Amino acid sequence: MKTALDCIPCFTRQALDAARMVSTEASVHEDVARRVLALAAEMDFAQPPPVVGRDIHRIIRAVTGVVDPYRDIKERFTRFALSLYPSLAERVANSDDRLETAVRLAIAGNVIDLGVESDITEEAIERGVEEMLSGRIAGAALEAFRERVAEASDILYIADNAGEIVFDRLLIEELQPTPVTVVVRGHPVINDATRADAEAAGLDGRVEIIDNGSDAPGTVLTDISPECRRRFDRADLVIAKGQGNYETLSEVDREVFFLLKAKCPVIADDIGCETGSIVVAKRGAERPQAAGPLE
Repeated sequence: MKTALDCIPCFTRQALDAARMVSTEASVHEDVARRVLALAAEMDFAQPPPVVGRDIHRIIRAVTGVVDPYRDIKERFTRFALSLYPSLAERVANSDDRLETAVRLAIAGNVIDLGVESDITEEAIERGVEEMLSGRIAGAALEAFRERVAEASDILYIADNAGEIVFDRLLIEELQPTPVTVVVRGHPVINDATRADAEAAGLDGRVEIIDNGSDAPGTVLTDISPECRRRFDRADLVIAKGQGNYETLSEVDREVFFLLKAKCPVIADDIGCETGSIVVAKRGAERPQAAGPLE
């Protein structure tokens, strides 16, 4: 997915949000803003947004000297998600369709996206859970997903954000006993999940966790480690969470199932759904689409 002109204001807001998290100095904020605007003036719009995001957050780290500006917020949302986990697991266990309920709850966790909304609250997450459990799923890929899960013997689950990965755990537990490998980012960027966040979510010892070696807020195949690329190519089912992974993997030459909430109008337009939709989408060339375009 290419970068759109409408991404530029979002890049600038995101950069200032991060700078203000770690510094009260107006000069630091101005330095970050000027460097990001200079980068925007030269950006390659043929690249997906997370490539630009990677470069922006490298600027923020260089200017502020802070490796992980979102660390405290990531830890806060992980604690909150873990506090919800027992009741959510019970809802899955008591559901008439455990897999669909776990998919919906995994997507509910996708609201914890500080790249899109920096002031998300615990109350908004709880509201999001109820909305996801009752809302219509855009598109016709859920049944294709169900079929592929039943056939799979090697699942690669590409995570998105810290806190959200606790919600992913609910779905991962439904996918098992099929072996699942969870992929996280190689370095801190925005509030994306790293190995430490996956371990804090309770996934350590339950699944294999690998990092992708990259500091991009997505999965840029030219930027990930050889081992992660090998796993991506080898897995017979790839599940990718969130908008950053959609932006970077929606045009790759293999089947990928995307689970996300379409929070951005640019992404919603690319998918073919309304902003705010619950999305289960299938892209790729290995298997034909199970149905027509998203409703």
